[in-house]
Amino acid sequence: MKINQAFDLLQRAGGIRAARIITQNQTDISRIRVLWMCHKLRQGYPVAKIVHNKWFYGLAFYTNRHTLDPRPDTETLVQAVISDCRIDGPRRILDLGTGTGCIICAIVKNVIETTGVGVDLSRGARRVARRNVKNLGIENRIKIIRGDFANPKLVNEKFDIIVSNPPYIAYGDERIDDGAKHDPKMALYAHENGLFAYRMIAKNACAWLQPMGRIYLEIGDGQTNAVCKIFQNAGWKCVDIQSDLAGVERVLVFTI
Repeated sequence: MKINQAFDLLQRAGGIRAARIITQNQTDISRIRVLWMCHKLRQGYPVAKIVHNKWFYGLAFYTNRHTLDPRPDTETLVQAVISDCRIDGPRRILDLGTGTGCIICAIVKNVIETTGVGVDLSRGARRVARRNVKNLGIENRIKIIRGDFANPKLVNEKFDIIVSNPPYIAYGDERIDDGAKHDPKMALYAHENGLFAYRMIAKNACAWLQPMGRIYLEIGDGQTNAVCKIFQNAGWKCVDIQSDLAGVERVLVFTI
């Protein structure tokens, strides 16, 4: 199928932006594949899930059905960590719920000599993260392992920084967009009205963090007070709150 014909069909199915992303750098696409992509677009699949690629913090990441697609909101989290690392020097980072690995990869690519470990319970997500680490040429600086927030013996070393974009949507919350409906549920939803992962991190992070270390967390819209209370009750102090480009409080920073 000629590229202009494919573009027309894809535009009808998913809009002009989706058609442009899918057909860029293409000279010819099979009719069967175009029709399949049109079907996915009509079902509300994100374009990133169709082309298996999403740009994040200036880097290209492979993504699939096992991971959340990297989102612009999360760049606020990455920028917060990078800014502090550039002041304090190289850091050792633990990324909880690494997914595609986009957070730890973006940090390590932008801060010289910084290294870390990405943790995820999902086997599929770990495969995706390892693929991205390899594609970005940083296999010697990032290790991807299996792990669960609820396990205080998750790792056998202590880190300078813990970073996480954990599942924080309450079960039954209808505010998620159509694209998120095609993301893995374990990466989106959490018990206790979306707060379970934060409670586990607050409870266990002392075992994973160096003295004077910091925790950087992405939070959902309106969760600032609830998450701060969880951490304060566990002995942590909130030292910074940062908002995303839409003005939503998106990142909380804690220290002991």
